[in-house]
Amino acid sequence: MASPKHLSDLVESCIAPALAAQGFASSDIILSWPEIVGERLARFTEPMRLEWPRRRRHMAPDELPEPATLVVRVVSSFALELQHMAPVVIERVNAHFGWRCVGRLVMRQGPIARPAPPRPAPPVDEATRQGVARQLQDVEDEKLRAALERLGCAVLSQGRDTKA
Repeated sequence: MASPKHLSDLVESCIAPALAAQGFASSDIILSWPEIVGERLARFTEPMRLEWPRRRRHMAPDELPEPATLVVRVVSSFALELQHMAPVVIERVNAHFGWRCVGRLVMRQGPIARPAPPRPAPPVDEATRQGVARQLQDVEDEKLRAALERLGCAVLSQGRDTKA
């Protein structure tokens, strides 16, 4: 019987051809983008591809290949700020990989695929809120009681929605 494999191992092998077509050796830069550039930049940018220059035929054995161009999609209202931060982004990407793999940043303006915002909690009626408060009246710590009340109301309101 085959031993179980991590899902990450399977996903990497499935998306590797698509990433290679975009110039990425692995999914690392895409998955680590928020850690590389920071949460603020990651909200308005996403890496599209790495464009590697053609290799020269006669390179010295100790000579490193020319650095690639990183193409980044950026929200149009944030493009000017990214332009000013380009040297910092290049430095962070190179530090992440441990060598000077990116030498230039090119921006493409366009929308960024963002995850859907979380759904708001359904409203809780007063009877449910009072029932939860009665059950928690013996809890002495006010902050703990408030947190448990919020949790109880959220759980009971979700249960009501799934039955409907």
